[in-house]
Amino acid sequence: MKQISVVILNWNGAAMMRRFLPSVVKCSPEADIVVADNASTDDSLQMLADEFPEVKTVVFDKNYGFAEGYNRALESITTPYVLLLNNDVEVTPSWLQPLLTFMDSHPEAAACQPKLLSESQRDRFEYAGACGGFIDWLGYPYCRGRLFSEVEQDQGQYDEPLSVFWATGAALLIRTALYKEVGGLDARFFAHQEEIDLCWRLKSRGHTIWCIPQSTVYHVGGGTLNQSNPRKTFLNFRNNLLMLYKNLPQGELQYVLIWRYFLDHLAALKMLLTGQADEARAVRQARREFNRISNQFEADRQRNIHSATVENIPEIHRSSLLWAFYGLRKRKYSQL
Repeated sequence: MKQISVVILNWNGAAMMRRFLPSVVKCSPEADIVVADNASTDDSLQMLADEFPEVKTVVFDKNYGFAEGYNRALESITTPYVLLLNNDVEVTPSWLQPLLTFMDSHPEAAACQPKLLSESQRDRFEYAGACGGFIDWLGYPYCRGRLFSEVEQDQGQYDEPLSVFWATGAALLIRTALYKEVGGLDARFFAHQEEIDLCWRLKSRGHTIWCIPQSTVYHVGGGTLNQSNPRKTFLNFRNNLLMLYKNLPQGELQYVLIWRYFLDHLAALKMLLTGQADEARAVRQARREFNRISNQFEADRQRNIHSATVENIPEIHRSSLLWAFYGLRKRKYSQL
């Protein structure tokens, strides 16, 4: 049996897979390659059968989204490790070896990611995960190599392996048993920030998450939704609030939610004043949806709090990313 399965979730991505799957097949001899199809209506399945007969397929009856799609795909995975890989990622020769070597020698590590560079600007980090993710005390995520929309050029400045708060779902290697033990990705998120929520659960239970830059991949990004998209804005704001609700201790949660009430409305106002009325509306809708459904996450919240073995996670930075970025004009992770 192979040590790792690379699972690619697909929905109408025949063109992307035709472009990027050859690198995965060629550069991953140590892995089983599995494509989980979210009821595509293009020729994805026929293309896979004709051009990639060595790739295994799992076919769903409908589009379950990113989170539930992966949960269902992993039900049948029995390899010790699984790597969740977007269908718009180009991998490089021997990309899996640094990740597997690190995980084999660090039993406390639950998951890791490679360095993500932009497929179109190959000397720059990629927005979705760059060189490993963090959040500040208000829940705003950022990466080594990316603060908000500012993406750095890769000059080797972040080439040391580092313990991070979250690893990107675009290329996430995780121990299969741990993924299932903590409940996998939260299907109610559908897409966006579900991997940060998963990593938070792992971190709070005493596991570590790492970025291993000795492995490099190139990511198109925005393959499902453009960065400027009301649906994406809605999911990001709603899911970020839900993630905070699920994982923050009670005293800290109330304090953070008060701050976020004002900051989210300020963000919506800025969008409105800059001609992004649909985006502003999405933020308001996200907050209303959070208020409406947050009680549905109470059992998860209690389970996470009671299962936590770590009181203070060092990769949750206690300073404000907003103040550093807009107030102090810091544009690089190394300046924080």
